[in-house]
Amino acid sequence: MRGRKNNWVIPKGEEYTPLDRKVLSFQAKGYLCPSKNLIRTPEEIEGIRKSGVVNTGVLDLVAEEIHAGMTTLEIDRLVYDYTVAHGAVPATLGYEGFPKSCCTSVNEVVCHGIPNEFEVLREGDIVNVDCTTILDGYYADASRMFVIGRTTPEKQKLVEVTKECLEIGMQAAQPFGFVGDIGYAIDKHARKNGFSVVRDLCGHGVGLKFHEEPDVLHYGKRKTGMLLVPGMVFTIEPMINMGTWEVFIDSEDGWTVVTEDELPSAQWEHTFVMTDHGLEILTY
Repeated sequence: MRGRKNNWVIPKGEEYTPLDRKVLSFQAKGYLCPSKNLIRTPEEIEGIRKSGVVNTGVLDLVAEEIHAGMTTLEIDRLVYDYTVAHGAVPATLGYEGFPKSCCTSVNEVVCHGIPNEFEVLREGDIVNVDCTTILDGYYADASRMFVIGRTTPEKQKLVEVTKECLEIGMQAAQPFGFVGDIGYAIDKHARKNGFSVVRDLCGHGVGLKFHEEPDVLHYGKRKTGMLLVPGMVFTIEPMINMGTWEVFIDSEDGWTVVTEDELPSAQWEHTFVMTDHGLEILTY
């Protein structure tokens, strides 16, 4: 689908740059282009990168400490304590009423699981821990999957294929390609392995705000969606289900997203900046 808006606008009296001319050539053909305010300056990218260092440290700590018998609330405390000790803020805490410092999504929970004292991790569980860090006003967002002890071959494959989907999506994202290229590649790999891609949630722009343009769908068609221009910062975060792609939101807490058939789901996520040569990872 092509865009109808002229998003890339040159202020009156400002000289056109080579980048302007290239983006405008796509816009003239009807493609959806970003607005110029989505292109981050080198200083902004460095700020997001520094936030990413803290975010990576948080997930490294979780990787060291997570174990069977641990509650998801204990994970949340680790995330909060580490983040504030490094001069940063957990972005999820209080965001639109979300009560905790990270999301912990176990087995059939796709995302937005709320840490609590009653949820105890057990041998064989697969767990996504999703953290977003704000440091000096800059946001970095990433999640990892953790396997508690030994799990089933089916769950292990799901975790591994989901990580491959993230890596394949990263490779598909090229300067002056399209968001749809990412989704097409991810969906193709998931289907090839007998899994499905969640369609109700997506990656997103990030950096100066928690959620910005573009929406990064994890399924789609090539040469559709927004043009990918150097300087854009966004997440890719495929959510891959063992069964149906359909999900529902828990009516009790209004946050927890669960697979419709209650079969397991997995997710991996990084924050990236598009460069002249492809994506650079800002979180690990």
